[in-house]
Amino acid sequence: MHATYRATMIKTDTLAQPSPASTSLSRRGIFALAGATAAIAATPAHARTFGTGFTHCVASGEPQADSVLLWTRYVSDAETTLDWQISESAEFTSIIAEGQVSASPNRDFCAKATASGLTPDHWYFYRFVAPGGISSPVGRTRTLPQGPSSKFRLAVFSCANFGFGWFNAYAHAAEANDCDLAVHLGDYIYEYGGGTYPSAGQRHPERNLEPESEIVALADYRLRYATYRKDADLQRLHQVLPMVAVWDDHESANDSWKDGAQNHQSETEGSWDVRKSVAKRVYSEWMPVSDAPYSTYDIGDLATLFRLDTRLEGREEQFNIRQLIAGQENPEAMIAALDAFRDGDYADPARQLLGAAQEQWLTDGLAASKARGATWQVLVQQVLMGKLSSPTGMLEMLGDNAPPFIRNRVTASAMAAEAGLPLNMDAWDGYPAARNRVFEGALSADANLLVLAGDTHNGWAFDLAHKGEKVGVELGVCSVSSPGFETYLPVPPEQMAQLVVGTNEELKWADTAQRGYMTVELTAARATTEYRFVSGIRQRSVQLAGTKVITCEAGSNALSI
Repeated sequence: MHATYRATMIKTDTLAQPSPASTSLSRRGIFALAGATAAIAATPAHARTFGTGFTHCVASGEPQADSVLLWTRYVSDAETTLDWQISESAEFTSIIAEGQVSASPNRDFCAKATASGLTPDHWYFYRFVAPGGISSPVGRTRTLPQGPSSKFRLAVFSCANFGFGWFNAYAHAAEANDCDLAVHLGDYIYEYGGGTYPSAGQRHPERNLEPESEIVALADYRLRYATYRKDADLQRLHQVLPMVAVWDDHESANDSWKDGAQNHQSETEGSWDVRKSVAKRVYSEWMPVSDAPYSTYDIGDLATLFRLDTRLEGREEQFNIRQLIAGQENPEAMIAALDAFRDGDYADPARQLLGAAQEQWLTDGLAASKARGATWQVLVQQVLMGKLSSPTGMLEMLGDNAPPFIRNRVTASAMAAEAGLPLNMDAWDGYPAARNRVFEGALSADANLLVLAGDTHNGWAFDLAHKGEKVGVELGVCSVSSPGFETYLPVPPEQMAQLVVGTNEELKWADTAQRGYMTVELTAARATTEYRFVSGIRQRSVQLAGTKVITCEAGSNALSI
């Protein structure tokens, strides 16, 4: 079913509900950027690429019941002190909180300040003011509820590759104007150079990357973020909603782990530790986030959000099925090698994904959340936790014209499945002992575990189980713009979804063909997830191609599809 989502504009004095803009904010223009007049030669060239003054609008994040983090970027010839202001109206007739923050070339002219002493469960407007009275665009943010709470809604995103097309999921979420918080599960940017991913043939002609090369150095990462953050729809999302964000691998390099990455070659790209440090630094500069690698957010008595780092904090190197079977002389030898691996290294009880410190923090946090009376314990994290094996019959469906690299990949996945091994070793599936420890912590806490995941570019819904016990549910969000299974496997998407659901006991639903985002509405009775599929990404649009609603009753640890 095709539908166009049309938002109803709400007056800005109705702060109990989201409103896209006040009259004043509309006059400014939700896409408007304040800029200075002259290019300043003393400013580094990459910083001047997008002009001077307030170059990238405003953003907010890290909400708590009494505080929120504010962000902007102000480019000038030297470090500049900015005033920040918070008001209950977009006209700023009354300033209820204010302070100063520095926009320094040392941080690529990005400025962040934490506004505290705010009222819980409250919408606010904010702005920055430069010397001479030049004001940034006005942003809107909100604090988290405290105590009894009836409803809270998240807008959840992942995997936004600039080169493939427009960020219509961001645009739709901002126009729909029915969420309290944006949650980004990673791959906010991609590190590849032009013509790599997307390839030259896949690349959208109006979506040109800066720099053209793969990003490795400090200036590269800064310029890539500046390119992404210049996107009008991403700016608008940041302008009207606070965000809780986690990084995945592409904010540093593909398939990263604590000591390396698939897409990092030390012989030509230098030290991984240096590149990882640079990636973290620039993420901290350009995103409305704290520097804490993991954190919690209490949504009144409804939920605790646990923001995890499954990528750089404690992850050990991923296993590679194709490497495990390389050099084996026949299929029987390949299966024997996989059997030995399954019962050996794969089952290592000490293997880490979160790292010991974060894992203990999460276990303790799940118990504390339940003890304080929160209904839901929500993991805001990057990769799929549900068990997922390659569908049976895939090799037969490929046909004779499938490219060799696709056939090799599917063959390896099919052999892994025959040996009782999962499809994706980069997900929690590659770290079964670590997953078991989290599940045991959730069961011990009697948690209502709700896992949010990104990374795969497709939509998934799992019932999670451990040793025969229901332990929670997982919703995997489709991508904003990065392509999914439909691009790589010559199988009709509906048939692919049926195959993968039919093969995997815990998987209850899948969409392997569409882009978009999901909303997650939390109440004391249930969690309701709505997948919103955009009509496409090659043209700018807020039209939806359809929706899918999935619910979970509190205490059931099971999905209703």
